[in-house]
Amino acid sequence: MSHPVVAIVGRPNVGKSTLFNRLIQRRLAIEEPTAGVTRDRIYGRADWTGHEFWLIDTGGLTFEEDKISREIHRQVKLAMEEANVIIFVVDVRSGPVTLDYEVAAMLRKTTKPVILAANKAESPNFDMSEFYALGLGEPTLTSGAHGLGTGDLLDEVAKHLPETEEFPEDEEILRVAIIGRPNVGKSSLTNKLSGTERVIVSDMPGTTRDAIDLLIERDNRKYLFVDTAGIRRKSKVDEAVEYYSVLRSIRAAESADVVLMLIDAAEGVTEQDKRIAGIAHEAGRALVIVVNKWDKVEKDDKTMDAYRDNLRDELAYITYAPILFISALTGQRVQRVYELIDYVAEQHALRVKTSRLNELLEDATAVVPPPSKKGKQLKIYYLTQVRVKPPTFSIFVNDPELAHFSYIRFLENKLRETYGFEGTPIRIYVRKRSKKGDKL
Repeated sequence: MSHPVVAIVGRPNVGKSTLFNRLIQRRLAIEEPTAGVTRDRIYGRADWTGHEFWLIDTGGLTFEEDKISREIHRQVKLAMEEANVIIFVVDVRSGPVTLDYEVAAMLRKTTKPVILAANKAESPNFDMSEFYALGLGEPTLTSGAHGLGTGDLLDEVAKHLPETEEFPEDEEILRVAIIGRPNVGKSSLTNKLSGTERVIVSDMPGTTRDAIDLLIERDNRKYLFVDTAGIRRKSKVDEAVEYYSVLRSIRAAESADVVLMLIDAAEGVTEQDKRIAGIAHEAGRALVIVVNKWDKVEKDDKTMDAYRDNLRDELAYITYAPILFISALTGQRVQRVYELIDYVAEQHALRVKTSRLNELLEDATAVVPPPSKKGKQLKIYYLTQVRVKPPTFSIFVNDPELAHFSYIRFLENKLRETYGFEGTPIRIYVRKRSKKGDKL
């Protein structure tokens, strides 16, 4: 499934990053009032009324001629080219300023839908008439800091989102994306898995420019492997061709059923590896960590265990992902890749009956009672699974504000202990009970 893209643009200090974090319901962007903190594009996954899409936070536009401003402008243009919908953020307190008119003039040239978000609207008393002069229609009042109006803004976005594309239900093809930094052996692994030399292999980073699809049938099952371009740090991505290669790699990971995240055994986990693994995690894809070039590591009988422990520490947010040590060059353990792909795909699609989930919930709350705040205790009425790929659950409670993240993490751990869910992220949404008669 391919998901649409929504870009957030505007001048500095209008609260774009705060609004971005509020819309994706997690803090990925730095909320800093100093202009220029956000320089490149930050991607986050949003979900609203059945629409899943990528949201991009961009740097503040100034139209100045210094190097940083020019780079920010280039990054914003790339985000706009990628986007299906654009959110233009202005500051309702200050009213439109010269820079807002300059940004608006740029946006009026695009054929894409532009939604005007008048941010920082914590107080209801504002003169909105000046914002109509921007020529972009009626503004939507929002407050990223307080969450006000964000639902209305997302409703406006949803009106313009295209339908997502899905594979035909009768076509059972498992899509597998192979991602990682340049020169970690992605193409070599693709060739070894297919038994062909379909993909060019070179020790020069950047050899693979496009996401290459390779259909393989094995044991009466079809796999569509996608060998992607190496994902480098954005500061290293200078050429337009490479920018789109990286973009296609992100898209391949997003649309896959299973992601193989390759790490160079000799180099260990880098900061860029952590960012790349986060792409699969945020997209909710099944994930296998593949440590390649294991033949180049000097080892004894304790090396693999020590390496695995270090990986778990470095990639603490994806401890659910199985780890496999291979050598694509020699073929060592490569065929085990298929076993893990099948296994995590099955876990990714696992569905548990509501009755069993509530038995688990009853046992869990008996061992560790729900938390309380200021004398008011969280009451959990029931737990149900609402989606697979990834397994997604809704917990219905008396007051979602009382559901501390640590308790939700405790329940996630109980789900994993009982049902596995190895190799797949789990999403848990806390909802307020709508019917008084609903009980655990």
